[in-house]
Amino acid sequence: MTNILHIKSSIRGSESVSNKIGDAILSSIGDGATITTRDLSANDIPYVDAARFDANLTPAAERTPEQAELAAIADTLIAELQAADTIVFSVPVYNFGVPAVVKAWADLVARAGTTFKYTENGPVGQLEGKKAFIAAASGGTPIGSDMDFMSSWLKFFLGFLGINETHVIAADGIMGADGEAKIAAAIERASNVSVPA
Repeated sequence: MTNILHIKSSIRGSESVSNKIGDAILSSIGDGATITTRDLSANDIPYVDAARFDANLTPAAERTPEQAELAAIADTLIAELQAADTIVFSVPVYNFGVPAVVKAWADLVARAGTTFKYTENGPVGQLEGKKAFIAAASGGTPIGSDMDFMSSWLKFFLGFLGINETHVIAADGIMGADGEAKIAAAIERASNVSVPA
């Protein structure tokens, strides 16, 4: 059975265009799959400070009770990634980049020795064999352009973790006069995707 992880990050909830595109992807590829949804906008993703950073890097068997508590959310997020065969990211462009909660999530799941490891040839991702979709939305930033630091950064980060097969479905420039048409076209494309073999 396929496991799909849907990561949402928009502050707009059910009105979010990126969420609607992501939901359309799930309707296309999710038949018979186990779907886990992680809504990063729910304000339960902490930012990494020095204590949490140290806790995340301390082996589980060696953590103090305080460190175990601090590392618990990262452990959960990493387990979600490890269990997924396909990850669907619903991500809007905020000020040319990812929402802050996506960066906070990334800081928690990038764990040396777990999701990547250092080798004599540099870091190597440990999440190989997974596929990802980025359901993107922006008011004015063209996705894939030089001013789009969201999709380029997210694809690079996923590749760092070993997830190198990433597909982007975007509704961009949706604040323009043809915004509704762009949204409809993106949802239509999302409704007809398939997971490459």
